[in-house]
Formats: sequence, C-alpha cells, structure tokens
Amino acid sequence: MPMIDVYATEGTFADRHQLARDLAAAVMRWEQVPDLALFRRNTAAFIHDLPPGSVSNVDGESNYVRVQVLTPIGVLDRAKQLGVVAELTDIVAAAAGDDTLKQRTWVLLTESPEGGWGIGGHANTGADIAAAARAEIAAKSATTAT
Repeated sequence: MPMIDVYATEGTFADRHQLARDLAAAVMRWEQVPDLALFRRNTAAFIHDLPPGSVSNVDGESNYVRVQVLTPIGVLDRAKQLGVVAELTDIVAAAAGDDTLKQRTWVLLTESPEGGWGIGGHANTGADIAAAARAEIAAKSATTAT
C-alpha cells in the first residue's frame, strides 16, 4: 500500500490526476498485492506543484522531477525495485510529454518501519495488513458463495 509523492515545477504535467492514478496503479502492480479495496483505497499518489525557482541542481538547472515512493518494509525485492523505478520514470516522462525528462527524474524508494504504516488511526504491522487482506478475501468469498 504505497504512498507516492511527486515534486515538479508547476506546469510540468497537464493532467496531474491521471498521473497520480497511473503511478498508484503501477506501484500496486509491482508490489503484487491482491486487487482488493484495502489496497486500492490505500495506494495513492500526491502531485506537488512547486513554484518556479524552487528546484535547482549545482549548475542551476531546474527541470527535474522527484518521485518518492513509501512502501511497507520488505515489499520490493531488487527485481521489483528495478522495475518500479523504470516504469515510474516512463510514466512521468509520458505525462510531461518530454521523453528527455527520463534523464532528470529521480525516484527514491523508501520503506516504512514495521508498525509505521498508519491507516484509520492504527499503526499497522505487516501482519496487521496481511490479516486485513485475508479478512477482505474471506468476506468476498462468502458473498460470492451465497
């Protein structure tokens, strides 16, 4: 259940809402979690527009995008890290209509510590999230069985 934050100078993306949806869906696929409401409702991207002049590298260039992905600990193995970084970079460049932006998109993968993933006022562990997913699957099965 990742949270994704994208930081870019305002005007970089024409359709921020679609970008947010595309990024959230991509990370959810890479996490390989079941297609459950629990995960769909708690996987989100936030697009942050920065005023001009808010970003700079050492040379003074400011046409960069930073994507920060926060996941529960241990969700992304090395193959998933490589895949999600490549896909998010592609999504960002396509959303900006600028293929060269791939070279200026920074993707940071961050893990929340065990117990550090709060939903509904509760600091969840991996076991808590797995139990909630199993409960949703069981409820779904019970509904379709009747």
